[in-house]
Amino acid sequence: MIAAKRTTKMLKSLKDYCLILLSGLLYAIALKYFVLPSKVILTGTEGIATALSYYFESYGLFIALYVVFQTILLTFAFMCVSKVFALRSLMVVATVVSALVLLPELRFAQPEPQNERIILVLFGGILAGVAKAMAFKNRGSTGDEDILGAYFAIKYLKPVGSIAIFASIISTAFGLALDYFKNGDFEPVVNTLMYTCIYIFVSAETLNNLYRKFKITMLVVVTRLHEAVGQTITSTSAHRTYTLHEGTGGHSREPFHIVRTIITHEELPLMITAIQKTDPDSFYYFHDIEGISSRYYIAPIG
Repeated sequence: MIAAKRTTKMLKSLKDYCLILLSGLLYAIALKYFVLPSKVILTGTEGIATALSYYFESYGLFIALYVVFQTILLTFAFMCVSKVFALRSLMVVATVVSALVLLPELRFAQPEPQNERIILVLFGGILAGVAKAMAFKNRGSTGDEDILGAYFAIKYLKPVGSIAIFASIISTAFGLALDYFKNGDFEPVVNTLMYTCIYIFVSAETLNNLYRKFKITMLVVVTRLHEAVGQTITSTSAHRTYTLHEGTGGHSREPFHIVRTIITHEELPLMITAIQKTDPDSFYYFHDIEGISSRYYIAPIG
């Protein structure tokens, strides 16, 4: 029995690490083949690195600055988020750097605005968002603003993708200023701004839709077995409780109870399955909520 549990744990860890490496590879593919060729400005320190690499027309400069900035942010993650999160983020970043250096030069579309630049931006944003969500689900990150996103998401209970939008303000302004200083033309600067905004929102929304640890929902259960349902809620998630209200059926006039609990989208599928198993005749619904108290507990990433 003990050996079987150890084997299961080892297989799960192996799966996690494989997905961590895969997320790094996907993110590198998004950067090398879609984002960088489209000349959009990334968020956070990556945005500063891309802006300088565009200005000096040096791919190697981007990689060098990327390594320096990620080293600083990974140190912050180790000190302020968690060791597991920092180490897994390190694995992702190392995979990204290796892939950026080793992947062959390919060209999938013409990056000029009159050709397929929008396709590069959209697909790159989707692919980057998927890679970020995959890393977060396996207790890591792709580094940069995702590390700050994890920190502030835990502190303020906000979706991690929201931080990317705020992190993009400084990097985008810096990149656009360099673009104007280099070319002296206002029109391409506005064009770059539009495509950069599209990339940022696509990647952030993809991340928020796939990684729902910090999205909060209220689950409402109408049941006659309120005690059993309440015990199911507390046993399924040790940090969750519930409120109880009495009700009367408008048609049947029979008494029932309304059980409400506030959980994350990440916990929702398991909670619904457990409640249905406890009371198959229960009726439930759920809806997203905003503005929850900072006292609400969400387990740290990693």
